[in-house]
Order: sequence, then C-alpha cells, then structure tokens
Amino acid sequence: MPNLLDIKDRISSIQNTKKITKAMKMVAAAKVKKSQIKVISARPFSRALAEAFAKVLANTEGFSSNGLKIERAIDNYPVLMQKREQKTAGILVITSNKGLAGAYNANVIRFTLKKIQEYKEKGIDTKLFIVGTKGVASLRRKAQELNVEIVQSYTKISQEPSSANAIVIAEDMAQAFVDNSIDSIEIITTRFKNMMSYKVEDWKILPVDNVKDALGDDSKEEKSIDPLMAFEPDSDHILQKIVPMFITNIIYQALLEAVASELAARMTAMSAATNNADEMIRLLTIDYNKARQAAITQEITEVVSGADALKN
Repeated sequence: MPNLLDIKDRISSIQNTKKITKAMKMVAAAKVKKSQIKVISARPFSRALAEAFAKVLANTEGFSSNGLKIERAIDNYPVLMQKREQKTAGILVITSNKGLAGAYNANVIRFTLKKIQEYKEKGIDTKLFIVGTKGVASLRRKAQELNVEIVQSYTKISQEPSSANAIVIAEDMAQAFVDNSIDSIEIITTRFKNMMSYKVEDWKILPVDNVKDALGDDSKEEKSIDPLMAFEPDSDHILQKIVPMFITNIIYQALLEAVASELAARMTAMSAATNNADEMIRLLTIDYNKARQAAITQEITEVVSGADALKN
C-alpha cells in the first residue's frame, strides 16, 4: 500500500513546481509580446535597407578604397565585397543564456552541427562566433571533437539586444574576414513566426550573391531594381556607409528574431509543464484518496475483528 505521507509530499512538491512554471509562463508571455512588436517593427526597415543596398550594388561597376578613411574593419568595404575561394566559413550562432525553453537551443545547435558537417564534407573549415551561454556550453565540447574553432563568444547580451551589441559582433566578424581568417559570414538564428512556432534559418551575409539571402524567408518577394542611380558624392563613399549598416542591421534583426523565438518557446514549454503538473496532481490525489480509503477500511476491519475476539 502506498505511503500516505510520501504521496502527500509528492503532491506538495509538484504544487510548488507548478507555481514556478506558471510564474515563468506569465513572465515569458508578458515579454514575448514586447519582443514581437520589436521584431515586426524592425522588419520593414531591414527589407528597405536590403533593397537600397541591392540597388547601389546594381549600379556600381567596381570597388575602390581611394580617398576613403578606413578606421575599422567593417568600414573596409572593398575587402568585404570581395568574392574569393571559400576555405573557412564564419558562422554566427545565436542561442539563449537561459534554459527551460523546450527544444529551442537544441534545435539551433543541431542545425549548426549539421551545417558544420556539410562544410566538412566539402573540405571547408568552420569558425564559430557564438551568442548565448547555452550555445557556448554545448558547442565547446562538440567543437573539440570536430576540430572547429570558437573565435568569440558573447554571453552578456540580454533579452533586450541593442544595436551596440550588433556593432560589436559585426566588427569582430568583419575583422576576421579582412584578416582572411574566414572567407564568408553567415548567421544561424531562429525566425519568429508566431507565439507557437519559429523556424531555424541560415542567413548568408558575405560574400554578397543575393542580398535577400541575408534576410531568410522574409524577403523572397522579387523587387525590380532601378538601373539608373546617381551618387553624391560617389558610390565608394555611399558603399562605405551602407555596407556596415547592412551587416550590422542583419545581425541586429537576427538577435531580435532569436529573442522573440526563445520567449515564445519558453512560454509554450512552461504552459505544457504547468498542464502536466495539474495532471500529475490529479492522478496523485486519486492515489492518495485510494490509499487513505484503504487505510480507513483496514482500521475498521481491525476494530471489528478486535471486538469479535473480545466477545468470544
């Protein structure tokens, strides 16, 4: 017969856990709405910037650094626009700092490992730039096994990423590209779809084959490009401004998408955990009542048996 005290302790423990998961669900629900608004508000600007960048490229015949003041790697647009043989791929992997978000981080990491394996089969090395403690912890071990270098990790980015965060990451990756440490730049992130779903995607930034590939599924609609464009002062100065802006904005958009996806995944996971806790409490309550009834029945039987023995 189950111990009544043990069952009661289990019910109490699950009730306490339910309070935590319910509170986490409510917090995530409050934050995901704010993140959703940020993501949706940022997408039109990202698309417009990509279209403007595409138009500038379509009207530029060559790249020159003559007369340009280059202080940062990301300002060195002639090198960043170079198309060269890909020997090493640079991948920015965006994960979260916290767990309890269902399979969110596992999906991103699984996608990353698959991409590394694809490059390995083509004879291309991979170097990683990782956002989030969960990604760093999981990929550090795998990186050693696959002989993949983790160039930089970013674990201080909060659930409210800023353009400053994107600028730091963009400069680090641009520096690696300019130094010939990597030959391409891409982002593995999650595109926020709605409160219930997201999709892991690979956004290719450099080299620039198709500007729209850098924004994932959100920008597949074809746009006509105006073949006539006048530049003031000249295309080189315009590109030196728009290339850093383009790269930084893509990274910022990827961070926003990832945060919204993470919060949505956590809200869904905590909702499921709360429902499971309710079901466990219901089943344990039934077991408790059965055990309690069995104990009462046994006590009554013992009392009746004792009374019969005294009569005899």
